[in-house]
Amino acid sequence: MSFLKKISFLLIVIVFFSFNSKEETITIKVKNTLKKERSNETVVLTKEFLKIQDLSTLGIRDKKSGEIQITQTVDLDGDGVMDELLFQPKIGAKSKKKYIVFQIAENQRPKTETYCYSRFVPERTDDYAWENNKVAFRTYGPRAQKMIEDNIQGGTLSSGIDAWLKRVEYPIINKWYDKMTTGKGTYHEDTGEGLDNFHVGSSRGIGGTAVKIDSVYYISKNFISWKTITTGPIRTSFILTYADWDAAGNTIQETKKISLDYGNFLSKFEISLLGTKELSTGLTLHDKKGVVNSNFKEGWLDHWETVDDSEIGTGSVVPNKNLIEIENYLTSKPDLSNHYATLKVVDNKAIYYAGFGWKKQGTFTSKEAWESYLSEFAEKVNNPLVVSLKK
Repeated sequence: MSFLKKISFLLIVIVFFSFNSKEETITIKVKNTLKKERSNETVVLTKEFLKIQDLSTLGIRDKKSGEIQITQTVDLDGDGVMDELLFQPKIGAKSKKKYIVFQIAENQRPKTETYCYSRFVPERTDDYAWENNKVAFRTYGPRAQKMIEDNIQGGTLSSGIDAWLKRVEYPIINKWYDKMTTGKGTYHEDTGEGLDNFHVGSSRGIGGTAVKIDSVYYISKNFISWKTITTGPIRTSFILTYADWDAAGNTIQETKKISLDYGNFLSKFEISLLGTKELSTGLTLHDKKGVVNSNFKEGWLDHWETVDDSEIGTGSVVPNKNLIEIENYLTSKPDLSNHYATLKVVDNKAIYYAGFGWKKQGTFTSKEAWESYLSEFAEKVNNPLVVSLKK
């Protein structure tokens, strides 16, 4: 056989096997152990779990229906390699589903929007703001702190978490900041999308931290640095670092990793800290006219109050039975009355969830509905979807 004929034969063999070889895939099984349907819960598949080094070209499809799922890849350490593959399965009560992880062409991916978004906002002093399709939040940076210390108007001295009361599914952070900074409008008035009328001041807002020594709650000042990890259709996450701060002679070192997933009303707070074995997180009580409630066994607490012409529920969930104490802390000092949860610090970390539901947004029309959500959220967090792998 001539050299050219040998080459032609080899090419035919390669093409034949390329089109006839079975697609290499991975099957995963997702199991729901609870007696209720579950959705808007994020499954995280790591490189180590899938034993694949490059997750960027992977897709996920329902094995039974063939429906391709919305996914998001996350580079945790900024090295350009994707470390996690996220998706949100919909699983019936006490049931399980199988999904196929496969190599996907870009034109096969479902079209979606970056609902879960966050960024540093230098044009409005130096906020850091984040949102999903249900809620939005912000907190404050070092320039806002220095303005207060230098008696410059417009600053904010607070490590509390502010709520932006949105009532539309689409992103509003950039739009609201733009109309404020360009003078086209204000986010303090509701023109159909919602508004910022939630006062934080030096309070804990919704999920700000404190360290309790004896009967006193000590708090940090504003964050000093930030790092955005990811934005996308399923999750936004970022890291805020704080200057060392004092709690009755104890030096506290604190870093917050905050994430918010699609469809959720609560942000997840993963606090890394040194200098204390217990951490508190608070919900502001504003003028102390609202109603507080809690369920220690389930690990949640809340506050329901009237804000202008509507009502809002705020709440925190502490998972894994790490809740130590709940205190409705009242004082005559402005902004310092908070509904506190104190939780264990395990291996220099504390994890909790905090967020809100605004009546005008439409999901929660009563205090009872809000508390039912917190109870169910706590149950799901403590009984996560079970993911197993089969090649």
